[in-house]
Amino acid sequence: MFRVLVVDDDADLRLSVASALSESSYLVDQARDGEECVNKVRAGKYNLVLLDVNMPRMSGMEALKEIKAHDPSIIVIILTAFSNIRDAVESTKEGAYNYLEKPIKAENLVYMIDKALKAHNMVRNITFSAPVIKLPGDTEFIGQSTEMKRIFSVIDKLSRVDTAVLIRGESGTGKELVAQALHFNSPRKDNRFVTINCSAVPENLIESEFFGHEKGSFTGADSRKIGKFQYADGGTLFLDEIGDISPAMQVKLLRVLQEKKFTPVGANREVEVNVRIVAATNRNLEEMIKRGEFREDLFYRLNVLPVQLPALRERKNDIEALVRYFIDKFNQQHHKSISGVGLEAMALLRAHTWPGNIRELENVIEHAFVIETGSEITSPSLPESISGAHSRMAMNPPDDERVFLTSSPSSGLQAMQSAMNSDATDDDDSGDDGMMEISDAQASAAITVAASALKGFKLDICKLDFQANKEEFERQFLISALKAFKGRINQTALHANIPKKTLLRKLEKYGIIAKEYV
Repeated sequence: MFRVLVVDDDADLRLSVASALSESSYLVDQARDGEECVNKVRAGKYNLVLLDVNMPRMSGMEALKEIKAHDPSIIVIILTAFSNIRDAVESTKEGAYNYLEKPIKAENLVYMIDKALKAHNMVRNITFSAPVIKLPGDTEFIGQSTEMKRIFSVIDKLSRVDTAVLIRGESGTGKELVAQALHFNSPRKDNRFVTINCSAVPENLIESEFFGHEKGSFTGADSRKIGKFQYADGGTLFLDEIGDISPAMQVKLLRVLQEKKFTPVGANREVEVNVRIVAATNRNLEEMIKRGEFREDLFYRLNVLPVQLPALRERKNDIEALVRYFIDKFNQQHHKSISGVGLEAMALLRAHTWPGNIRELENVIEHAFVIETGSEITSPSLPESISGAHSRMAMNPPDDERVFLTSSPSSGLQAMQSAMNSDATDDDDSGDDGMMEISDAQASAAITVAASALKGFKLDICKLDFQANKEEFERQFLISALKAFKGRINQTALHANIPKKTLLRKLEKYGIIAKEYV
């Protein structure tokens, strides 16, 4: 279900727009000015923002730039009076989808939003992948990490040729998704994509499953059957778990790859096929070759340009994007309106080693959807394997891991600073040294420690002022984040999920000097 944020300082207009959109089955939230809008966008996940131009504290144009810096895939429609049409037109140059002139007619509003959201999936694909990788249905390739951009580049090259492909990687890393991408971005995309899991077919039936059989060719063969190779003729055949087929079947598979023909079981005729083979395995084929369990000639026939998928623990910078994708998916499936993940819960997700990779992450998010009763995923709604294991590690941290999760925020921050001081080799104390290399464990620990420090934040209830308390929290948040990352601007912006320009502006606003936290 699509989520819309309505931003205007006119409360009556916000209510009327929200009412009209709610009747059209959109999930609607509201903000009264640009600054509140930007905060909500960073904290949650919105598909579309309706944004007024003239507002106090932060104008619509300023908010538009912040929104696009945070997430370019968010659709923004500008709301404007006739006298501000020039500003509205200018906003389209800054990334706005379109503008609507006040007073707003409900039918025009709904029509424009429906039209804008049809472009939503396309925009998300452009944001998350380069080059754009097409997949069937609503499936998406998510990844902005260096590792995934390399995979996208390899897929782009392989989709232009017709050679066999071997995809390797741990279970749950998305091998079938890569196979689909190869097919649906190739000239074969209008023909069938056929999948067979080699480990799921009994040894005595796999030849029939591959090549088909004639009636009466063996006990139980009551009719003639077309095999997967013939069924996929003109398209792509994905052989999952290729390392599980027997040496005898490996010989027959090699022959098909070489000669493009095969003989069905019980037949005395050959069938010619034009099939592209994409195979996948999580097994070490080189070791199997040494043991005589896998044919070397078949391996080299398949392994022309290998695709090695990284484990999720090797691409943790993609976790937030993957979580957002699964939240959108399960909001629609379970008819909920979860907006995002809490800071502590996200730190736990980043610290987890993910032995089950993306499949495990998807299951974890769905588990949280079943348990969670609030508007965002919190640490208690995560499975025991993540929240419990992490808590036990915090109480009894292993000697070889520098993870500092303590009940004392100050001692935890000191420990993290000590660890990063011992690991860092950069002498630059400018507070902006490019991208200082730190490990995933250090980053996750730093985030958790910063979150722990913020638990000490107390509202000034003697001064019941929302703006004053909000600004004090922002100030404490920035100081905690800078301490955790030793005053490094780029690292703080990356791991605290703050656009660098916004971070610098906030530091200037609150008079915070990054160098003081090196």
